[in-house]
Amino acid sequence: MLQHIRPAIVMMALFTLLLGLAYPLALTGAFGAIFPAQAGGSLIRDKAGRVIGSSLIAQGFAKPQYLHPRPSAAGNGYDPLNSGGTNLGPLDPKLIDRVKGDVAALHKEDGAGAIPEDALTTSASGLDPDISPANAAFQAARVADARGIPRAEVLAVIADHTDGPFLGFIGQAHVNVLAANLALDARYPAANLKAR
Repeated sequence: MLQHIRPAIVMMALFTLLLGLAYPLALTGAFGAIFPAQAGGSLIRDKAGRVIGSSLIAQGFAKPQYLHPRPSAAGNGYDPLNSGGTNLGPLDPKLIDRVKGDVAALHKEDGAGAIPEDALTTSASGLDPDISPANAAFQAARVADARGIPRAEVLAVIADHTDGPFLGFIGQAHVNVLAANLALDARYPAANLKAR
């Protein structure tokens, strides 16, 4: 019986080391060398080299001079340790109340008009770093007013940071909120903000 069990144990140990340790380490090392930024989390750093975010994870921007991301259901908002959607159905009173509150807040903040759907809906993870170009354009007047610049300047920054669908047909055009906000700060520093 030992002659049958021994090869099974040896093969299990060998394949555990090979496929559970060596193969993942080799792939991690290879892709870390080929794609260092992506393997490191697509981190964004300031001029001093400090990490200020990731292009893959949303951050909550609430000040009027910034584009705001999609609503988040991740913990208390944009918490990567508590990622996930709300799983509320379309007739759930909690969802209806939240959307009504968001509509009122957006109309107060960004004015009247049709609100883009991604300004009201959370993503499946609650951490989507991108918004639609329509959502960004909807916020442009508020951002321009808070920064004391023409709306066309904000729209130009949005256009510069709008990426098309992956490979031209997968997904939709999108604006990375963190990248666009950093570009706004670079072109129109905080010192130039309108007094409020």
